[in-house]
Amino acid sequence: MDFVSPVLDIASRICNCVGDRADHLRRLPQNLQSLRTEKEKLKIVYKDVKERVEREENLEKKRTHYVGGWMQRVEAMEIEVNKLLESCDEENQKKCFGTCCPRNCRASYKLAKMVRKKMDDVAVLQSEGRNFQEVAVPLPSPHVIERPLEKPVGLDSPFREVWGLLQNKQVGSIGIYGMGGVGKTTLLKKINNKFLQSSIKAFDIVIWVVVSRPTNLERVQETIRSRLQIPDDRWKGSEEDDKAAEIFRILKTKKFVLLLDDIWEPLDLLRVGIPPLGEGNQSKIVFTTRSADVCGGMAAQKSIKVECLKEKEALSLFQAKVGEDTLNSHPDIPKLAEMVAKECKGLPLALIVIARAMAPAKTPEEWESNLQKFRLYPKDVAGTENDLFSVLAFSYDSLPDEATKSCFLYCSLFPEDYQIPSEHLIQLWIGEGFLDEFDDIQEARNQGGKITQMLKHACLLEVGAGPFSIDGEYLKMHDVIRDMALWLACEKGKKKNKFVVKDGVGLISAQKVQKWKDAQRIALWNETSIEELREPPCFPNTETVIGRMKRFMFPSGFFTNMSVIRVLDFSNAELPKLPAEIGNLATLQYLNLSGTRIEYLPIELKNLKKLRFLMLDKLYLVGPLPNQMVSSLSSLQLFSMKFFSSPSPTDEIMLLEELEQLEHINDISIMLTSIQSIQRLFESHKLRISTTSLQLRLRRGVNQVQLVSPSCIKDLLLQKCDELEEVKIIHFEKQVVPSKFPNPQCYFNHLLSVIISGCNKLLNLNWLIHAPKLQYLNIQHSKIIEKVIEDERSEGSEIESGLSVFSRLICLNLFRLPKLESIYEHPLPFPSLRRIIVQDCPRLKKLPFDSSICMSKKLENIEGQQEWWDGLEWNDQTLMYNLTPIFSTP
Repeated sequence: MDFVSPVLDIASRICNCVGDRADHLRRLPQNLQSLRTEKEKLKIVYKDVKERVEREENLEKKRTHYVGGWMQRVEAMEIEVNKLLESCDEENQKKCFGTCCPRNCRASYKLAKMVRKKMDDVAVLQSEGRNFQEVAVPLPSPHVIERPLEKPVGLDSPFREVWGLLQNKQVGSIGIYGMGGVGKTTLLKKINNKFLQSSIKAFDIVIWVVVSRPTNLERVQETIRSRLQIPDDRWKGSEEDDKAAEIFRILKTKKFVLLLDDIWEPLDLLRVGIPPLGEGNQSKIVFTTRSADVCGGMAAQKSIKVECLKEKEALSLFQAKVGEDTLNSHPDIPKLAEMVAKECKGLPLALIVIARAMAPAKTPEEWESNLQKFRLYPKDVAGTENDLFSVLAFSYDSLPDEATKSCFLYCSLFPEDYQIPSEHLIQLWIGEGFLDEFDDIQEARNQGGKITQMLKHACLLEVGAGPFSIDGEYLKMHDVIRDMALWLACEKGKKKNKFVVKDGVGLISAQKVQKWKDAQRIALWNETSIEELREPPCFPNTETVIGRMKRFMFPSGFFTNMSVIRVLDFSNAELPKLPAEIGNLATLQYLNLSGTRIEYLPIELKNLKKLRFLMLDKLYLVGPLPNQMVSSLSSLQLFSMKFFSSPSPTDEIMLLEELEQLEHINDISIMLTSIQSIQRLFESHKLRISTTSLQLRLRRGVNQVQLVSPSCIKDLLLQKCDELEEVKIIHFEKQVVPSKFPNPQCYFNHLLSVIISGCNKLLNLNWLIHAPKLQYLNIQHSKIIEKVIEDERSEGSEIESGLSVFSRLICLNLFRLPKLESIYEHPLPFPSLRRIIVQDCPRLKKLPFDSSICMSKKLENIEGQQEWWDGLEWNDQTLMYNLTPIFSTP
């Protein structure tokens, strides 16, 4: 019976095998249906995963390798399952006739096993797909991200300059500044996109950050973090210092370019986490700002100003924005487009905004109407308030205090393209009370100078083109900035007549004048006049009237109802008569009548008890000032009366005595014609320390004048002193000092400007060595002067080394000096000199420059006749070659 057990075992195995196969075959239809169902479920999971992947990829991420592999396996599985199902369907069609049994049990069994396995594989894929925690990860950061940018216009020159500096290993930080809307951001975008060129691989990463205002350090760090792809686990919940450390850790290993757009105040880059430049990393920082002061605060190694477009470039931009369809709609429109573009004065933002407003206009009449509107009421042109003025006004909003803002708005009272003398502007500011925190006028002037610098650095004022003088530089305001300032001054256009500025508008009707009742400031310029009024107008809120009109008289009663007036400025107006009613303006503090045609001053002026400033320069009065008028002005601080019809010595002394009686006087500018008057001036301590500007027009018979030191004179003019031979300086203790080289301690420390005109017997100006702060020297029409300063060291007299001759001199003018041979015998450095003009000085063969004049880079221009320049003698030919490029003829 031993053979029975193996047989039974074999039989059992055969039965099990047959049973297993029969079970697979029996379950095949059910499994096929399950496989179809699971396949559809897998397709749904696949679709969900694919949608998640696409969303993440749209966020600049890429799918993980595992998810990508899973999706490929699913796609392959679907193909395999479909083929398997197709094979099963075919096999199912091959059953024995009249039965449910397959013809080929072996093949059917094989398919049944494959179906079972695929069911398990599909289930695994489903489970994986449902459990993906992340399907994509951030893409590796490109070294630069392109910024959207239209084709720039007119930025080639500053772009080349900045790009050149980026290649310079000695320059790490670059500041780009300019007025709002001038194209600074556009330039920065152009620089950013330049790094996209495949040939430029000098830096590992270029980072773009918009800083804006108010400065938000956290936002700056977040932008940099995003660019550096710092993971959440190293960032979220961290303090500012920890975030800075993380940024620092990454950037210190990279050669980076950091582009910071729209900075309003210096940004502490170390607090952000930016490694210091110049430690061998060759990284770069470039930033844009509206303020030159920010360039200094950010320690920019190079600062580049973006200027407005030139006329041709401006027209090109304007035409591009208007569009050919509009330009071609009528033959007159291109010419009108030129006129409109000129009104924008090259400011790109203005050109774009106004072009958009003009684009719908297809007739010349519409263009002419819009042009007139833009000239007279620019805020009424579509888009100017929201898209232009509001953008430019950010610069105004960033000014540090209300006084500075008031000073800026005040500049809009001057006409378009007007060259504003800075000294005169500051004096008006003081008269208006903007600088009342300073009791001393000179301190107020100094603060006014700081404000003009601040406004220039903020690109709200520009340096004008007027001639240099000791009165300071000329300033101007860009036309579009001026329009914005008037818009702000009129409370963003809500009070149209708060600032009334009329320039060359002809006769103004009484009806229009009545509309000025709410005016705070009125400025009338050039060909402007007012018709006779039936009744006195009422100006209850008017604080300022500036009248610079030609052929003009104020109508009677014009000044009757001005209860809060502070400033009247009629300087250089063709005003023949001053209304007596001005004497009733109890609040008046500033009165400027200089350069008018007034022949008599009304005695009523003595009633102006609050008057602090009185300017009477260039007046040709018939007779002296009214007796006791000046001494009645009890609040007077500044008095100026130069370049006027010569009074008698007695009248001069009487005027000096009246000035001496004034308690608050501390700034006197005066012309004197006699030795007695000069002595009276210097004998009075009060007058001596109060006189800041002295004009001497000495009468015949005066061959010597003595100036007392020390004094507070800033400006000295010797004019038509025909017989003056010598100027002596005496100490206030009345010790006479030799005129050639007096005691070095007796300086004219305050003297800034000296003008010598028509002094035909004056040989030299040796005493100028004791004016160490002299900035402006003008010598003209003096027949026998041979040397400006005569060096007598060979005779045993030496100039003390502490006396830096002409070290502060900015401008030297020499006109019609037929015998002038020398300015100074030995070379001088002239570290401050900006300009020298020489006209009709045929014997002047040498300029006293040493080689450092070229190194200072201050000297901008040497002007003279070509024949004179060609005849100059040079000890150093290199000096001639270096100075020739800045030489020009009149």
